[in-house]
Amino acid sequence: MRPFGEDDSAQELTSLLHRAYADHAAAGRVFFASYQSVQDTTYRLAQGECWLAVRDTELVGSVTVASPYVTPKGYPAAAGAGSFWQLAVDPTYQGAGLGQRLLTLAEERIVALGSTVAVIDTSVEAVELVGWYRRRGYVPVGMWRWDVTNYESVVLLKNLAA
Repeated sequence: MRPFGEDDSAQELTSLLHRAYADHAAAGRVFFASYQSVQDTTYRLAQGECWLAVRDTELVGSVTVASPYVTPKGYPAAAGAGSFWQLAVDPTYQGAGLGQRLLTLAEERIVALGSTVAVIDTSVEAVELVGWYRRRGYVPVGMWRWDVTNYESVVLLKNLAA
């Protein structure tokens, strides 16, 4: 795992995101990462620090972290919370623990950047994914509707101070 660098490709990252989120889109949950443009990826990279999982020279996973996370007005999260987004694992590598390693890295980076709370959101319809986060200590704290998705999101929070 390493930080996204100047020699890395936003196009390659965008392609990974599309592959990783394709099953959600096929199920009718249109996550932004399933269709975002290279320009959107570049913009989202600039909002935090992006970490890549690379096997040999192949990009197989990513996560972008920010702390504190700037939330829109009304978003149900504590001020100063950190967050992560674009947590993605290439479908070929899903189920092998890479997602857990990326999640752990994101939480460690949130703490290193000065927050003791992580807040995320995901489709309320992605029952398996919500369950995955809940098994890792995230608890629902509210709902949110983004204008770039076709679903309502459940907002999940985890205290990282323990």
